[in-house]
Amino acid sequence: MTSTLKDIPVFVAAVEAGSFAQAAIRLHLSRSAVGKSIARLEERLGVRLFHRTTRSQSLTDNGALFYERCLRALEEIRGAESLLETGKQQISGRLRVAMPVLFGRQCVAPLLIELAQEHPGLELEMSFSDRVVDLVEEGFDMAVRNGTLQDSSVLVARRLGEHRMVLCAAPEYLQKSGQPDTVADLPHHTAINYLRAGRVLPWQLMDNEGRSHTFTPRSSLNMDDLQAICDAALAGYGIAWLPCWMARREIQQGKLIPLLKQAPDVRFDVHAVWQQTPHLPLRVRIAIDTLASRLPSVLSLDMPEPKKKAALNARPESCCITTIKYRYSPLSVRSLR
Repeated sequence: MTSTLKDIPVFVAAVEAGSFAQAAIRLHLSRSAVGKSIARLEERLGVRLFHRTTRSQSLTDNGALFYERCLRALEEIRGAESLLETGKQQISGRLRVAMPVLFGRQCVAPLLIELAQEHPGLELEMSFSDRVVDLVEEGFDMAVRNGTLQDSSVLVARRLGEHRMVLCAAPEYLQKSGQPDTVADLPHHTAINYLRAGRVLPWQLMDNEGRSHTFTPRSSLNMDDLQAICDAALAGYGIAWLPCWMARREIQQGKLIPLLKQAPDVRFDVHAVWQQTPHLPLRVRIAIDTLASRLPSVLSLDMPEPKKKAALNARPESCCITTIKYRYSPLSVRSLR
């Protein structure tokens, strides 16, 4: 009986993954180990669970019935584990999290690593990719995504914060080309453009009267990588419009100077998303709580006064809010960016 119970999660993973090979990857097992596990189940039950061909596999009628009952049983087990974990407040087990490459590396991963250090029993697995992952098919517990989310019947989300943008340039560039005082001065400056889907992302700024302006700069330097744009700005090539979280340290160190004011309605929400379930495992819930409480300070540009050169007379502008309201809502993973 013990071996049969161990084989049930393998069987469920094989059904959900669509093949033994994909289930093996998800479970960190060999393909032969998955096949032997299914074979043991079939031998004990006395029925075939899968129709197998050289190119595909599908559930038999008995397999489909068994799968539905196994799902219910596993859900009850997870619920019981969650209740016990809640009582001791010590999290353990594997937590698989997907996140965008640059944002994840700079903002999310350090916070999750801190969490893993606080809970030695937690096995943290982070995947960095700018593609939209399918949480259910690829076996992720949760994902961190930026952008507007649409409705979904299988996923839910919690808003973790928001990041804003800051217009900035290196002191060397400003000494050479002067500092723009208004939006109208920008066409006379060298810009470093960010490309999204082959199109330049416009800058959204405010003038001295508090009116919002959308400005599309012209430049001979256009890139679709934010880190490369930041590096070019640090090298003194021109003015860049960057996320606050990316420019924060450089502004604090005086390597970049914030310019003008950002339009107050320019913001990009950050969400944690996960599969809808009656019993969210404690490790997932605590990871989400950790990000919700710690991420806002990482996204904010609020900081001590940056180093300034007297000739520039630069004024740092705060461009990120830190007040977060929790919101649970359905979404579509296909809308994430």
